[in-house]
Amino acid sequence: NCITFSLVVPQSLVDGMSYEASYAFLDEWVLTALGEVGVDAHYAGLNDIASAACKLAVAAQKRFVGGVVLHHVTMAYAIGPISGGHLTPAVTLGLLPGGRFPARDLLPYVAAQVVGGIVGAGVLFVIANGNPGFNLTNGFAANGYGEHSPGHYSLLAGLISEVVMTFFFLFVILGATHGKAPAGGAPIAIGLCLTLIHLISIPVTNISVNPARSIGPALFVGGKAIEQLWLFIVIPPIGALLAGLLFRAKLLED
Repeated sequence: NCITFSLVVPQSLVDGMSYEASYAFLDEWVLTALGEVGVDAHYAGLNDIASAACKLAVAAQKRFVGGVVLHHVTMAYAIGPISGGHLTPAVTLGLLPGGRFPARDLLPYVAAQVVGGIVGAGVLFVIANGNPGFNLTNGFAANGYGEHSPGHYSLLAGLISEVVMTFFFLFVILGATHGKAPAGGAPIAIGLCLTLIHLISIPVTNISVNPARSIGPALFVGGKAIEQLWLFIVIPPIGALLAGLLFRAKLLED
């Protein structure tokens, strides 16, 4: 049930702004993206994004030593009753051994997720391209390792990061949506988990845990982003499948 957006910017972009002003400034790109897909949303309060019908999102911001700001928005939409709100092939695959998803629906779900990732990247490309200083050589948030990692982390570091983070993401999803879990708390638990994953792993690989999210930007960037894409297609599902298998083994049961 969660759609997430992360924005990593130089702190100089918000220098001199109060936290309240910087939230509104950095959320503007989210509102623009939502408008591009037909969602009429507006900024409310310190860190809320809402529509006429309901609150859609809560934003969080972290300023790091070294002049970097991470602005993260988690949006809970009412798509759970329609499709389960997987949004990533890794989640769909992990739910299979966990006994939460029928195998017959796997291919249609994955196809829809990949198409959605490409369309989403396209929307962001159109918005970003409206800035005269925009350049795809800066990466467009494509995933990568080595010289294409934000922190220049190695292939091994990227591999471990993606498998471990996806494992725990699925572990939280399976636990938060378990029949014994408190009702109504799953989107909060899942969203906070994904926020933590971003805080930890953006410096390593720009964080994937979602092959569809990785495919979209890579198709626009090309070059090394395509060459390194295999890692972000193959490894996150392995972490998810491990979590699903452990769940099926009743590790989360009393």
